[in-house]
This record gives sequence, structure tokens and C-alpha cells, in this order.
Amino acid sequence: MRKKIIVDIHHDQIRVALLENEDLVELYFEDEENLRIVGNIYRGRIANVLPGMQAAFIDIGLERNAFLYLGDIDTQNSAFEFTYSNKKSGQNFKRSVIESIRPGQEITVQVLKESIGTKGARVTTHLTLPGRYLVLMPNVDYIGISRRIDDSEERDRLKSIAEEIKPDDMGLIVRTAALNRQKEDFIHDLDLLYRLWRHIVEIETTRRAPCILHKDESIVYKTVRDIFTQDIDEFIINDKTQYNRVKELVEIISPGLTNRVNFYDREMPIFEYYNIERKIEKAIQKKVWLKNGGYIVIDSTEALTAIDVNTGKYVGKHNLEDTVFKTNLEAAEEIAHQIRLRDIGGIIIIDFIDMEIEEHNEKVINILRQELAKDRTKTNVVGITGLGLIEMTRKKERNRLSAALLKPCPYCNGTGRVYSENMIIAKIEKELEDFFRLRDVWGAIIEVHPDIEKVWLEDGGKTIEILENTLNRRVFVTTDQNIHLEQVNIKPLHGQAELEGILLAQTSK
Repeated sequence: MRKKIIVDIHHDQIRVALLENEDLVELYFEDEENLRIVGNIYRGRIANVLPGMQAAFIDIGLERNAFLYLGDIDTQNSAFEFTYSNKKSGQNFKRSVIESIRPGQEITVQVLKESIGTKGARVTTHLTLPGRYLVLMPNVDYIGISRRIDDSEERDRLKSIAEEIKPDDMGLIVRTAALNRQKEDFIHDLDLLYRLWRHIVEIETTRRAPCILHKDESIVYKTVRDIFTQDIDEFIINDKTQYNRVKELVEIISPGLTNRVNFYDREMPIFEYYNIERKIEKAIQKKVWLKNGGYIVIDSTEALTAIDVNTGKYVGKHNLEDTVFKTNLEAAEEIAHQIRLRDIGGIIIIDFIDMEIEEHNEKVINILRQELAKDRTKTNVVGITGLGLIEMTRKKERNRLSAALLKPCPYCNGTGRVYSENMIIAKIEKELEDFFRLRDVWGAIIEVHPDIEKVWLEDGGKTIEILENTLNRRVFVTTDQNIHLEQVNIKPLHGQAELEGILLAQTSK
């Protein structure tokens, strides 16, 4: 499998695409409206405490207060003095921790999850500083090894190195990129992280809350640090300045990858050249077509995402069970791909087409799990519900792609639908009743979309005649192709002469 990282820098917007065999699988972007704050460390002030929710809201200087849950409070190395004993446990312990927190107290926290929708960012007091191969945890004495490193001998070797170099009273996590790396690589990585931590501690005592103590690196730097590993064949970027910076950075942290960094200097925009723009458009559509003619429908709510599978145009060659099975197999691959690309998090319910053979059900679930394993974000396929639905979860860290790229339609208010022509006509008739009740005029001229006029006058104008008789006013309908289907403009008419003048002006156009 060939993998490429494509970086598009255009004015103040940075977009990063990860391609696998020329297929878009991950997309990240950063601009003034989408500044990522995960990883940032803030000195905040407790705004209020909610014992019933076992949480507190922290003012960290952003538009919305951050959310600090009880489980994200480090009770061993904390700014708070907890009034509990080791004998306390369960609810008594939790109540003691919450009762020890007071509004106005200052606290250092790190952002775990971006602000999503109306919710503020989720923060923790368990601070972590990620490097290329290691993650430094200043407040815990612990060593962890990435779960993606499954070779037991390699895990033991890495753990032994980590124990040798770990600073006293601090913790380390060995990242996946550390696979087969030597002790010297880790020492350099750790030295940078330790100096960064000492700098954070130094400015923590000199600044007043709320303030930022550490801003995580730009999206380009994080891409090099977290994604640009040995399995990436090319790193292509279209900005000369950033290209030089990336080369310098790679030379420091992964010299062996330097020759894979390339500068894009063609006239055609880089995302168009690699056919990424079209794939982004596809990634925000509700319906996604499969290669065999079937399709999936993705519907997201605040609580969960529902995915439905349909055979569509695919009719198969043998029998219904075979047709359904092949559609579900292809859908399982595409669903895993779309979940990853769209950055869908939280609860996900998948409604595959019902299959009679149990072996087919198992194969479809195995394919789904196999494809989800390619995702760097943690996923968990729970199983099949009593209704035959696949239930799974994916860690939610940021807004899904559609929420970042799109906003609710000002006409349909996010429903994805508009009123039918007959419904709009009924609303117009009610508006006319109010219009004439408030105004003593001869009649009204109504400007609507041509589709509305077509339905309104399809009986030869009898509906308008009945309306005029009911209102005892003249009603004249005109159209404008450029206005929205639901838009209606009502203007008063003060007499026959005014109406004839309007008709004459329209005729002369």
C-alpha cells in the first residue's frame, strides 16, 4: 500500500490530506475559524463546581468555559488539598474530591477534546507532552508502551530503555514510532520534552489565570511528528518556506525520511492535481455510492450516527442472499473508510441488509473490524443488538468533518428539506389575511418562485379567484427565478392604475 501526505498551504489556511493508494482517508485543516487547541496547556480559574455532575467548569480564557470531569483530576499531584483518607473509597472519595474544589481556585489543565457544538473543551490535570518517540508525563511515575507494538521482545526492550532514561518522579509512554529505535533517539527526544516542561513550570508562576502556558505545534509540525513515519512513501507540500522547515525538522527527528519530502511547484492547485477536492465533496454527502451499485446513507445527530446499507442498483448474478452478502461486504469496507475520513465519533449504529447465513454475518463483521484497525483513533465494535444492528463506538476528539466544513442551511435550518409548494401556498394565504387586516389597500402583488406560481395557477387561476373573493381584495402573482423557493415578497397595491403600470413595466422588459 502506497501512502502519501499532501499539504496545501493557501494564505491563512493549511490543509493536510493522507492518501492510501490514491484514496483520501484522513483530512485535517487549520485556519482562523478552525484553530485546534487539543494539547494546549492553560492556567485556568475554576468558574463553578457541579457536585451533582462530579465536574467543574474552568475559565481558560476561551469563548466557552472548559469542562473538567472528576476522572480527569490528578489526585496524586494536584493543586488541591483533598480532605480524604486512604480508607475512603467509591462515592465518599468522589464527594471528598469535589468538595475540595472551590470557585476562584487556579489550576493548570491540558485540553483533551476540542469544543464540540455548544460544549466547551474537555480538559484534564493529567498533563502530557508528546514527542516523536516518547510522551512525557510530568505528574505521574509510570512507563507505558504503545499497544500497537505487539512483539513481546520489542516491548520488553523498549520498556528497559525507558526505565533507564526516565526522569525521577515522571512518567513516559513509548510511542509506536519508537519501534526498532535505539536509546540515543529517545535521549534526544526526552531532552527536548524535559526542557519544554521546565519552561512551562517557569512561566506558570509568572502569569495570571486565565492564560495559555503552552500552545501545541502547528498542524504541519504535528503531521511530521505524528503521521510521517516509515510507512509513508511521500510528503508533498506546496509552500517553499514550510517545505524548508519540514526538511529541517525531518533531518532532526527522522533523517532517513528526508529524501521523501518533496516540493510541489506545478501551476494546478495541489489538491486538484491529486483529485482531493472531489473526494472532499464526496465526504460531506449524505449518500455514498458503492462500486457495485449499492449505497450507504450516513445520518448524524448530536448523540449518535446511524449508517444504513442498501442494494441500490446492484441486482447480483446468483440469488438474493449472495447479492445482499456482497453488498454488505463492500459496504463494511466503505463504512470504515467513511468513519475515519469524516472523523465520526461517539456511538455509531450500522444497519446492514439482513442475511440468513450466520457465516456471512461473521465475515461482514470481521471485514469491518479489519478495516477499522487501520484507523489511528480508537474504535470498538460492541456487537449485534437484538434488532440485528451493529453497535460500535469511536473516540470523539474533535468536530466531525461535516461540522467543520459546513454550517446549517439558513433556509431549512439544518433539516435538509424545504416546505412543499402546497405548504408554502397555504402559508402565503395566511400571510395575506394578516397583511390585509393590518392595511386598508386595494390589493397586493405577490412575488414568488416560478415553481410556486406553477402549482398555484395549475387550475387556471380558480384558487386565486376564490382567495380574492374571500379576502375581498385583488391578488396578482409575479415570479422571480432568483429567489429561494420558500421566499415570498408581498407588496401593497393601491388601485387598478398601479397594477396596470406594473404589468406594463414587466411587458416592456
